[in-house]
Amino acid sequence: MTLFSDPTCPYCHRVRMVLAEKRMTVDILDVDASDLPEEVLDANPYASVPTLVDRDLRLYESRIIMEYLDERFPHPPLMPIDPVARANTRIYMYRVDRDWSVLMARIMKGTAAEAADARKQLRNSLVTTSPVFGAHAFFMSPEFSLVDCCVAPLLWRLPVLGVELPQAANAAKEYARRLFDWPSFQESLTQVERDMVADAR
Repeated sequence: MTLFSDPTCPYCHRVRMVLAEKRMTVDILDVDASDLPEEVLDANPYASVPTLVDRDLRLYESRIIMEYLDERFPHPPLMPIDPVARANTRIYMYRVDRDWSVLMARIMKGTAAEAADARKQLRNSLVTTSPVFGAHAFFMSPEFSLVDCCVAPLLWRLPVLGVELPQAANAAKEYARRLFDWPSFQESLTQVERDMVADAR
């Protein structure tokens, strides 16, 4: 099994968290998302990362890869067993991408005006959602899950994005600290990701 991963990409970071949580032995090949090798281009019609190659299987899109890994390697489980709870987990992941990851991309790739507006929206959304972060040890759950793997890379990058959470978002900041101390999060960090946040702070 091989994961093609850009060491700066938050979506690749998600998948690396799952791999670390599962304690799997996988070849993680660092690639540049703007200059992908032929093997990725052959495996992925969208020419993107993360891309997972598992024998004859080729997977892309981070959430699909994460769910595949959780189903194929079920211990520890990162999705609930109950169908309703599983559906809610998928909705949470969808909303993270729809509400927050889109704003992160706009900050990183938009014009100065677009980035400033997205920065304000992301900050306000996290402040508004802060009580949710404090309701349980993890995101809407007492157990670490795939949702946390989606949220953690985004929260880690807030200093790089220029988003500083106020005191009103203390629950979100406490949640972030719990995630950043989580063993699989620490193991999933690339040196580039460690350096980017250290430099931003």
